[in-house]
Amino acid sequence: MFGRRKKTEHREYDASVCKPVLKCSICTGEQVAGFQDLRTGKFDDVALIRNPAELQEFLDLYGLKDIEKIY
Repeated sequence: MFGRRKKTEHREYDASVCKPVLKCSICTGEQVAGFQDLRTGKFDDVALIRNPAELQEFLDLYGLKDIEKIY
């Protein structure tokens, strides 16, 4: 119900194939967190980031300390 917090589970990704990035729009300021393929450069979005709390939730979900921004 209201006020309950979901347990944070940790998900994994293959660091040899992709890297976590925050794709930012210069025009609208929209931010999308996801993973970029190291070989092809293709971006796969995972979550829309609307505030710092959502960014921190994404970082905690994948066990990250920081994330690179791309435009």
